[in-house]
Amino acid sequence: MKPMPAAHDSIRAVLWQGDHLLLLDQRVLPAHERYLDCRGSAEVAQAITDLVVRGAPAIGIAAAWGVVLAAQRDPATLGAALAQLRAARPTAVNLMWALDRMRGVIDAARASAAPELVERLTREAQAIQHEDLAANRRMGELGAALIAPGSGVLTHCNTGSLATAGYGTALGVIRAGVAGGRIARVYAGETRPWLQGARLTMWELVRDGIPATLIADSAAAHLMQTGAVQWVIVGADRIAANGDTANKIGTYSLALAARHHGVRFMVVAPASTVDLASASGADIEIELRDPAELLGYAGTRTVVEGAQAWNPVFDVTPHTLIDAIVSERGVVEQPDAARMAACFGAA
Repeated sequence: MKPMPAAHDSIRAVLWQGDHLLLLDQRVLPAHERYLDCRGSAEVAQAITDLVVRGAPAIGIAAAWGVVLAAQRDPATLGAALAQLRAARPTAVNLMWALDRMRGVIDAARASAAPELVERLTREAQAIQHEDLAANRRMGELGAALIAPGSGVLTHCNTGSLATAGYGTALGVIRAGVAGGRIARVYAGETRPWLQGARLTMWELVRDGIPATLIADSAAAHLMQTGAVQWVIVGADRIAANGDTANKIGTYSLALAARHHGVRFMVVAPASTVDLASASGADIEIELRDPAELLGYAGTRTVVEGAQAWNPVFDVTPHTLIDAIVSERGVVEQPDAARMAACFGAA
């Protein structure tokens, strides 16, 4: 596989500046490219809740830097900062995983002076970010190798550089597959109600010079029926011990349609997304967001007053509908509890 051009990995959504954190505001893309300046852990927690930063790996990275900001300001506030950051969003396990790593550093350095504690926490946050980028590149190689040359793929939500340290999970596979000549056609679902596919994935692909076609979410099954797609490739916010996968709402529907049409289904996520404490998808908490997100867009109401809405932002795809789970540790084909334990037993 030929190396990926630098232009295919030019976006960084989380930028540490030494005493503050810059987060690319994903609420206003693609119309505006602006960064939110976070100077404290509370600002980082609010940015995570408000979807300024989103995507399970990126949320974890941002939270780790939020802990560093709290330590710089006052180490005595670290307990409260950890609790506030942990509560920012409930479904993405990477958030808890990253904060547990930072908690481990705090516990190990309990007798250290404040400057040493800050230095240790800074090194750990940087390690979390660097490890994620390396994992994404490895997953790109492994996932692309599963795809036959000339294939068409469909992706859902945004799983690229905006959602990670860089390169991306599912979008990293697509980047690697396009560069290696394996992927000939890329389709992206719009991903309502926040339009992450339309606003963010298409922005990344166009910016990287990767030809892509946007479709309405409801057109996915028809697209599969035409034979244009051989793989659906998605990310994950939490993967249970048996391989059940929580991801952006609509993923389950795609998996059902893919199975009916003989289209293969790939989940791409780092090992930090695997939650062995959750035996199955039934144990995963599904975040419900404000119904107002469905009742209007960009501050303008589009639905009649008095209407009600239900707004779960994730769903769970059963492992029986997944052909492959790709992580930096390897590929788990036809995942089940035994195969997941063999790959992630030491996670």
